[in-house]
Amino acid sequence: MSYYLLMILLFGVSMLVQAYLSNTYGRFSKIRNARNLTGADVARLILDENGLAHVPVERVPGQLTDHYDPLKKVVRLSETNYDVPSLAAAAVAAHEVGHAIQDKIGYPALVLRARMLPALQLGANFGPLLILAGLFLNVAGLFWLGIIAFAAAVLFHLVTLPVEFDASRRALASLYQRSYLSANEVGGARSVLTAAALTYVAAFAIALAQLVYFLGMAGGRRD
Repeated sequence: MSYYLLMILLFGVSMLVQAYLSNTYGRFSKIRNARNLTGADVARLILDENGLAHVPVERVPGQLTDHYDPLKKVVRLSETNYDVPSLAAAAVAAHEVGHAIQDKIGYPALVLRARMLPALQLGANFGPLLILAGLFLNVAGLFWLGIIAFAAAVLFHLVTLPVEFDASRRALASLYQRSYLSANEVGGARSVLTAAALTYVAAFAIALAQLVYFLGMAGGRRD
């Protein structure tokens, strides 16, 4: 029963974090930066400064669909962030360029995360199914295979944290040191990136709680 209460609590916290991100992003997306730089402008400037002139910046539909594609070497910004000169757009664009810089220098956590991606997809999708199948069929090998697969997905979430935190650190440094944002404006950008980072922390906490529960089920089987 305590596990279910914990999961309800964690999912509740996750919803609050998402609401906080939406509110924070919405607030700073309405505030123009003093230099009138769109997200596309910021991304292009920081990319060029870091020897990444070959990396294009593309517009994609949706909201907060921004990402860096390490396979195609392209920064993609959602329509609002691409076109609007807001504090939020500058923060998000600089963050995604942070991932491009990580890719260029071979940032260890990013390299590890990329190698783990197949394991995440398999573990997240099939781990719980294998665990339940092992329980119902009373096949220990199948059960533990599911545990290992899901543990890989949890590890992926853990590795994601330093990747995201480092990209935000690089983003804020670039925005401030190159005077794309003033000292006061950087505070708003930090708020946006902190809110986004909390979503990754919440995702890891939920995945970890699920893994602990599954391991508890393993103890119950032995008893």
